[in-house]
Amino acid sequence: MASSLTRAGVVWAFLSSLSAAASCVGFFMPYWLLGAQMGKPVSFGTFRRCSYPVRDEAQGFTVMVEQCGRYATFQGIPSPEWKICTVVTGVGCGLLLLVALTALVGCCVSELISRAVGRVAGGVQFAGALLIGSGCALYPLGWGSEEVRQTCSNTSGQFDLGSCEVGWAFYCTGAGAGGAMLLCTWLACFAGKKRKQYPY
Repeated sequence: MASSLTRAGVVWAFLSSLSAAASCVGFFMPYWLLGAQMGKPVSFGTFRRCSYPVRDEAQGFTVMVEQCGRYATFQGIPSPEWKICTVVTGVGCGLLLLVALTALVGCCVSELISRAVGRVAGGVQFAGALLIGSGCALYPLGWGSEEVRQTCSNTSGQFDLGSCEVGWAFYCTGAGAGGAMLLCTWLACFAGKKRKQYPY
């Protein structure tokens, strides 16, 4: 099976897949922010949450439901900053995934990725990683929302965690974006083979 990638291109395809996978997994998992409420562990993502309080009308008090799920509507996301973060990070992850899949197909199909196509793919990766990085930078602006404050002992604020801590999914998303921006964008410039010039 012929490949349209150089050796650097194969490394680029592999690292692009790893970066896209890390960013997408981190984005989807609700472990960006970790805290506790009513003695139960609580975690947040940009559009998902684990453990939430529910008012039990029959008993007359609030209980914690220990389940993970996404917010019922986009408007249910606790802060406008997290809404923007969700959209921006999601688009960035989509771009990284698109380039990674194209790179993997380029390992098996000849004449798919030329030097010019590789450079364009690197630019798309850079834009995707920049969007994800922007989403990660916006995320702490939502720490002052009422839902987060309840989980962080009412001491959190913008860029102030209070009693909460940053979870592994936040770092995973950022690491995927960093790998795409620093390594993959550079390797993409050398990914495609030079086209043969035919004298006709």
